[in-house]
Amino acid sequence: MTLPFEITPVEAIGYLGAVFVVATYAMRTMIPLRSVGLASNAILLGYAVASHAIPDITLNAILLPLNTIRLVQMIRLTRKVEEATHGDLSMDWLKPFMHRRTSKAGEVLFRKGDPAEEMFYTVAGHFRLVESGIELPTGEVVGELGLLAPEQRRTQSLECVKDGEMLVISYSSVRQLYYQNPRFGFFFLQLATKRLFQNHARLEAQLAELGEPSRQPAGSGSD
Repeated sequence: MTLPFEITPVEAIGYLGAVFVVATYAMRTMIPLRSVGLASNAILLGYAVASHAIPDITLNAILLPLNTIRLVQMIRLTRKVEEATHGDLSMDWLKPFMHRRTSKAGEVLFRKGDPAEEMFYTVAGHFRLVESGIELPTGEVVGELGLLAPEQRRTQSLECVKDGEMLVISYSSVRQLYYQNPRFGFFFLQLATKRLFQNHARLEAQLAELGEPSRQPAGSGSD
């Protein structure tokens, strides 16, 4: 049995490239998507060169290095997230995704009840959470709970006490990092849980100073 048409080696390369392009639509996570996209660019570039298709050569010659760069970035991000989820919650790896913001003494960066759209990392200066009176040293994350709060509203006000500088990342960027690498979700939950435990410890310390230990129903145990 003979086929009604013949496929040349060059055409076979083109069809293979098309298969890889279609396969990119089946990828659910970014690293496999970038990997398959990179393979399709390489195959289609070879097909374009063999076919002397200048527009396709130009397109894939541009996409090939772009996909390579993005793939390398995603692999590095994955490694950093994995390190963060097993480490000390250092924010160093997240800094390239943040932008700098300066503030003056007396400036209120956000107020309790405001819509929450970003979180901060203190770099220099002096900041305070107004309602709780908590002083924030440098190297402290603040504003991350707003992403998890009901209706994404601020639970406290943040005031700049002394001229300072912060790194800022929007919640949309946080979500993008999560979508690109679900492991980031574990990092963020660890970060938020750490804050909740710190707040709980401060509350217990304040109650102890006031001589008002937390009350528990008779016969109940503690978690």
